[in-house]
Amino acid sequence: MSLVVSAGGHSFCLQARRGFSISKSKVPKLSPRAALTEARPRVNGSLAVQVLRGDRAEDLQAEARAMARAANASIYSPELLARKYGSRPVQALKRTLEILVALGSFALKLLLEQRNGMLDRNKRKRAAELRTIFTRLGPTFVKLGQGLSTRPDICPPEYLEELARLQDALPTFPDADAFSCIETELGVPLDSIFSSISPSPIAAASLGQVYKAQLKRSGQTVAVKVQRPGIEEAIGLDFYLIRGLGLLINKYVDIISSDVVALIDEFARRVYQELNYVQEGQNARKFKMLYADREDILVPDIFWNYTSGKVLTMDWVDGVKLNEQAAIESQGLKVLDLVNTGIQCSLRQLLEYGYFHADPHPGNLLATPEGKLAFLDFGMMSETPEEARSAIIGHVVHMVNRDYEAMARDYYALDFLSPDVDVAPIVPALRDFFDDALSYTVSELNFKTLVDGLGAVLYQYPFNVPAYYALILRSLTVLEGLALYADPNFKVLAASYPYFAKRLLTDPNPYLRDALIELLFKDGRFRWNRLENLLVQGRKDRDFSAKDALQPVLKLLLGPDGEELRTLVIKEAVRVTEAVVLCTVVDTYNSVPPFMRTLMFNGNGGGPLVMSATELESMIELRDQVFRIWGLLRSSENFDPALFQPILQVLQQPDARILGGRVVGGITQRLAARLLQQVLRTPAVPTSSL
Repeated sequence: MSLVVSAGGHSFCLQARRGFSISKSKVPKLSPRAALTEARPRVNGSLAVQVLRGDRAEDLQAEARAMARAANASIYSPELLARKYGSRPVQALKRTLEILVALGSFALKLLLEQRNGMLDRNKRKRAAELRTIFTRLGPTFVKLGQGLSTRPDICPPEYLEELARLQDALPTFPDADAFSCIETELGVPLDSIFSSISPSPIAAASLGQVYKAQLKRSGQTVAVKVQRPGIEEAIGLDFYLIRGLGLLINKYVDIISSDVVALIDEFARRVYQELNYVQEGQNARKFKMLYADREDILVPDIFWNYTSGKVLTMDWVDGVKLNEQAAIESQGLKVLDLVNTGIQCSLRQLLEYGYFHADPHPGNLLATPEGKLAFLDFGMMSETPEEARSAIIGHVVHMVNRDYEAMARDYYALDFLSPDVDVAPIVPALRDFFDDALSYTVSELNFKTLVDGLGAVLYQYPFNVPAYYALILRSLTVLEGLALYADPNFKVLAASYPYFAKRLLTDPNPYLRDALIELLFKDGRFRWNRLENLLVQGRKDRDFSAKDALQPVLKLLLGPDGEELRTLVIKEAVRVTEAVVLCTVVDTYNSVPPFMRTLMFNGNGGGPLVMSATELESMIELRDQVFRIWGLLRSSENFDPALFQPILQVLQQPDARILGGRVVGGITQRLAARLLQQVLRTPAVPTSSL
C-alpha cells in the first residue's frame, strides 16, 4: 500500500518501507478516562458533555502554547531583507553568480537548440535538466519550480511532468539535525514524546522532511514534519536578489505590464507563511471546520502539544495519490468519483466561504482506502473576496448569455481593472474569443482551453489578475488534469455546472438574484427552457433544496424594488394560464368521438378554437415544459407540500393580493378575447385541424 505524508508545503506518496507498519490509528484524541466516558454517554450524558468541553479547553490551551513557541517565527519584509543583505555585498554577489551560471548555461543551450532546430526534440532532456538545476539551487527555486509545474499556460507538458517530480523527491538533511530541532522546539527529550520514530525520513520536500512516529502517551501513529535548518537564511537571500531583478524589469521591460515586484512579494509572503508550522496547523483546523463536514472529505487533526514554528505533528493518513489511477482502482475506487468530490469541495472553498487550498497538486490530494478524499498540506492558503465570489458566478451567467458588455464590467468587481479603465475596447476581444468557444455548450467546454483563450485576451489589455484568481484557475486546471488521466472526455465545467445552478436558484444574494433574472428573462419573455435546465442541473447537487429555490424568488417578487419583475411575471403567468386552459380544451375536444364534435360545435368540425397549428404547438410545448418543471420540483428529495405554507402566508399580504388580482385580470381579458374570436369565426374555413 502507498503512504502519503505532507512535508515542507508538499505531500508525498511512496511505497511502505521495510520495517514500517501501515495502519491508520482509530484512537481519538482523548485521555483514557475521557475515552471511557465517551464509550458510556447514556450513563451520564452531562458528564460526557463536560468531558468534551474540557477536551476542547485543553486543546485551545495546547494551541496557545504552540503559538507561544512560534512567537519568533519570521515574516516576509522586503525592507528588513534589504538592510540585512545590502550590507553583505560579497555574499549577495556570490549567490548571484551561482544563479546566473546555472540558469545562464541552461538558457544558452535552449538558444542554441532553437537555432539548430533541436528544441522540440530535446524538450524532455532539458526539462529534466531544469529540474536538477532547481534542486541544486535550493529551496527557493524548488518552490518556484513547484509553482511552474501547475502552470500549463507557461510550461510545455514535458516541463510540467518533470517539475512535478520536485514534489516527490528532494535531498534530505541529517537526521541528527532533525531530532535536535524537535527537542529544541518542543523543549523535551525525543523519547518522552514518541515511543518510536522512523530512523530516517519517510519523505523530504523543499522546506522540510517528514518522519513517521508513534505518540508515547496515546499510541497514535503520526506524521512529524521538521523544518530544514537554515531555510530562512537561504530563501531570504534569494528573495532579496529576485526582488532586485523585479525592480529592474518594472523599470526597463515595457512588454511586461504586470507589477513584477508585487507578484514576487506575494509569492515570497506565501513561502514565509509556510515556514510557520503553527500557522499551517491553524489553517488545517479552519479548513476542517469549514469543509470536513462532508463524509467524503478527510482532513488530518493537528497535535498542538507537539507542534511549534518548526515542528508540525498531525494524524498519519494512509492513501494513494490522486494521479495513481491503477492503485486507486485496485482498491475498488473510481478516480472520477474522487475528482468530482474534489471539484465540489473546491467550489465550496472558492465561492461559499472563500477560504481555499491554494496548492492542490496530486501529492496533496489522496484517496483513502475508505473512498474519502484527503486534503494535506495547508501551508499555502488563499481567500476569495466576498464581492468576487458572487461576481464569478455572475460572470458564468454572462458568458452563457453571451453578454460580453456585462462580462467586461464584471472585471471591475473581480478587481481585474481599476474603475477608471474603459472596458469598451475589451468587448470585441471577448466576443471574438467566446463566440468561437461557445459554439459548444458550456458543459462541453474544456476548462484549460477556456483559461488559455481568456489569458490571451487578458494579456492584450491593462488587466491586473489578482493572486486569488490565478490560484483558482490553477486549482480547477489541476483537478481537470487529474480527471483527464481517467477520462479524456471529462470536462470540469460540466461537473461544476450543478453547483452554479444550485447557487443561482437558492442563494438570496442580491447580485445572484439579479443574475438569475437576467438568465431567465430575455426581451420581456420568460425562458422556461433555461429554468428547466437549471433545475435539472441543480438537482444533481446534493445540497439542492426545492424550498430554498422558491422562497428567495417570492421575496424578490413582492419586494419594494420588484415592480419591473412583477410586470414580467404577470405577463408570463397570464401566458402560462392561457396555455394550460386552452390546451385542456383541445385535449378534451380530441377525446370526444368524431361524430359528436360536429353536434357540439354546430356543424363545424374544424375544432373548438381559432388557432394556427404553429400557435397551438407553441402552447402545448409551453404547457408541457411548465408541467415538467413542476414535476422536477415535486420529485426533489426534500420536497414537502408543507413548504408551500410560508408561500401561502406571503400571498395573504396586500401586495401579493394586488399581484394576484392583476394576474386574474390579465387571464380574464385573454380568455374573453379568445371567446370573442370563437363566436365571430367563420365555420367553413377552419384554421387548424386538431
